[in-house]
Amino acid sequence: MTDLDALTQSLARNLKRWRLERGYTLDALAARAGVSRGMLIQIEQARTNPSVGTVVKVADALGVSITTLLDYDQSPQVRLIPEEQAVRLWSTEAGSHSTLLAGTEAPGPLELWNWLLMPGEASDSDPHPTGTTELVHVRSGDLTLLVDGVRHQVPRGTSATFASDVPHGYRNDGAEPVELTMAVSVPAPR
Repeated sequence: MTDLDALTQSLARNLKRWRLERGYTLDALAARAGVSRGMLIQIEQARTNPSVGTVVKVADALGVSITTLLDYDQSPQVRLIPEEQAVRLWSTEAGSHSTLLAGTEAPGPLELWNWLLMPGEASDSDPHPTGTTELVHVRSGDLTLLVDGVRHQVPRGTSATFASDVPHGYRNDGAEPVELTMAVSVPAPR
């Protein structure tokens, strides 16, 4: 079984488990997530590899982290995640990428990310659930952070925090790669 097959199987198993635990029908989850019922069926049957955007929407609708949807083994105490088990969820031919380093569910979903944005590239995000916060630390380059239509320059060595329940995005308008670490905190489901 390839790594992609294992990831697809974990996503299928975890989506169904969390959907049933939350008491959602396929139709109810589809409506909450803004994805089709057919897509959810394909994911639960491990017949598709959904886009990162679809996985984010489903995780948000369930009130869990992407880590929870993709990871089968969630140990209760200290959990070490070796570099080779980090999950790359987004990449471009130019070399930009985002990697989910770790995540947890207590008290609500909390994710730690490593990002690389090559010059001229960007990644936009739809609003996350109300109360979601992101923390960003730029390790190299100069990041252009867009939050609800407003640009903010975040130079190397600078950190930023913002409510990400509005449209937001990350751009590299500079000449050198931007490396950043990001944490995303989603409120616990009510």
